[in-house]
Amino acid sequence: MVRNPLTPLERERGRQLGVLLRTARGTRTMAEVAAQAGISAETLRKIETGRAPTPAFFTIAALAAVLGLELGEVAARCTAEEAEALPDGSGAAA
Repeated sequence: MVRNPLTPLERERGRQLGVLLRTARGTRTMAEVAAQAGISAETLRKIETGRAPTPAFFTIAALAAVLGLELGEVAARCTAEEAEALPDGSGAAA
């Protein structure tokens, strides 16, 4: 199966998600948080670095629960700044 290339908007959402998760993780190790969420540390590393910018919903739900984040907060934080981050500031994918 061939995956369509990510849009600038999808890449920016992934970047915002990574920043949010890294911040919420604080001093806990990736291995500790990943184990509690039931995912691999490698998967968490890819999400935090933006290499997996579109993770599965249940992965994000598990991470949010472990990190004490509300899903609504995660969604809001990953979309609030994306329009400003795009070159034209419109929020529309190029």
